[in-house]
Amino acid sequence: MLINVKNKLLSLESPITMGILNYTEDSFYDGGRYSSQTQLLSQTEKMISAGVTILDIGAVSTRPGANDVDSETELFKVEKLLKLILHHFPSVLVSVDTWRSEVARLAVEHGAAIINDISGGTFDPKMPEVIGKLQVPYCLMHTTAHPKTMQQQLLAPPTIPQMLQFFGKQIELFRQNGCNDIIIDPGFGFGKTLQQNYFLLNNLSAFQIFGVPILIGVSRKSMIYKLLDITPEEALNGTSILNTIALLNGANILRVHDVKEAEETIKIVQQLELCRKEIIEN
Repeated sequence: MLINVKNKLLSLESPITMGILNYTEDSFYDGGRYSSQTQLLSQTEKMISAGVTILDIGAVSTRPGANDVDSETELFKVEKLLKLILHHFPSVLVSVDTWRSEVARLAVEHGAAIINDISGGTFDPKMPEVIGKLQVPYCLMHTTAHPKTMQQQLLAPPTIPQMLQFFGKQIELFRQNGCNDIIIDPGFGFGKTLQQNYFLLNNLSAFQIFGVPILIGVSRKSMIYKLLDITPEEALNGTSILNTIALLNGANILRVHDVKEAEETIKIVQQLELCRKEIIEN
């Protein structure tokens, strides 16, 4: 499984990590942690040293109930962050987390390699056309509504058929506009109940029907800390467990706050798969 990133083929036959770097004040876990240039560069260097493949930057919080940020503020912060990171780490692949086509266009002009859209193209009708023209990989996520109201507009059953229909429709729309490299994300925590999140994780392999890479983002989310009655700061162990399950069910990309631990998870699961193949062959 390959995607074209900046005219180079990136293999996803072995799972990879996408490191989260939020340049926001109210993200549920790391909001406000990386507000200075020193903090941002230090965290970037830490993730690169740990083996991250893609760095996913965001200037708008998408936690449940989060207030929106105007486009001018998002544009300013994304441009500033891209210039800072790519000046110091020019070879890193940067994904920009945005649902606005104008931000996507500016981001790619300033060196972004991938666009990661929590709305899967449903918040901004211009996104499919813009992504097609930009010719960059596109992460197409499922959600029910904007972060401010998504937990009041929960996904109705049947869960899997509805989501398969959504992805089928949106993948076709983006391909009609010339987007060839599409990644899908079930959107854990986005308009879903805790039970639905675990149901999706357990049935993640259903989404392999589209033949595109699957990205999952469960890092330190409420599906872990609410279930275990802990805080997001205490949810690293739970994150590793869910990432393991996701990999066993077909995930290709792990979007995480903690790259070192995710890379270790990938290595362990790969070893399990290798042993399984050896047993079958012998």
